[in-house]
Amino acid sequence: MDILFKVLDTGLQVYFFANIIYILMSWLPGARETSFGEALASLCEPYLEIFRSFIPPIGMLDISPLVGLLLLRLARLGLYELFYNILKVV
Repeated sequence: MDILFKVLDTGLQVYFFANIIYILMSWLPGARETSFGEALASLCEPYLEIFRSFIPPIGMLDISPLVGLLLLRLARLGLYELFYNILKVV
């Protein structure tokens, strides 16, 4: 059970940092058009589009990625709570 937690936790953490890198790439001209940028886009855009569909941009600032990152962090905390406090995995 502990291995399952570690795999899920690591997956959420890697996806969180992949999203951060993808968001920061938007500040660099042409970075998203590289093969690395396109690979990250195929991983991150489906998740971020969920939030863009109901959170409008404020002027030129799109805050939907911040909400997405916050939700990933909360999911990670919820996973920890589930495994270590509810299921009592040691």
